[in-house]
Amino acid sequence: MRIVVSTLACAALLLATLALGAQEPVQAMEDKGPEHHIQYLPGEIEWRDGPGSLRAGAQFAVLEGNPAEPGVFTMRLKLPDGFHISPHWHPGVERVTVLSGMFLLGPGETLDKDAATRLEPGSYVSMPPGMRHYALAEGETVVQLTSIGPWQINYVDPADDPRLQGQ
Repeated sequence: MRIVVSTLACAALLLATLALGAQEPVQAMEDKGPEHHIQYLPGEIEWRDGPGSLRAGAQFAVLEGNPAEPGVFTMRLKLPDGFHISPHWHPGVERVTVLSGMFLLGPGETLDKDAATRLEPGSYVSMPPGMRHYALAEGETVVQLTSIGPWQINYVDPADDPRLQGQ
């Protein structure tokens, strides 16, 4: 009797899952990995000014993939002491690992250093799509970001968007 009830419960759960899945199709992104082995020693990373979506002073290096195209990518951001990223959000998940310095990360639509969490080297955070947040750097800070492109940053206040400065 227990086996029959368990089997019926499993079947009902499977049917409910399939019915829900039929209402909202999920687009799966398969991570096939790089075409070849990728390896960087610290001195081999090529830092460039930008990206243009951040205020002047930031540098970045793309380690794998292309943030502007669909697919998995990994990049690093190097932020000078005192640098801040105004409140913003991303349409995709954002996964951040702190490699050096002190990265202050806070939730919400208003930059509040006192409400930010101090993330020391080795810290990791994963933020869901649409989460409003901001960041500050104490000391030169390097973070590694992994996500799925195309990567976008949307500022809560458009006046904070460096891409719109001078327009």
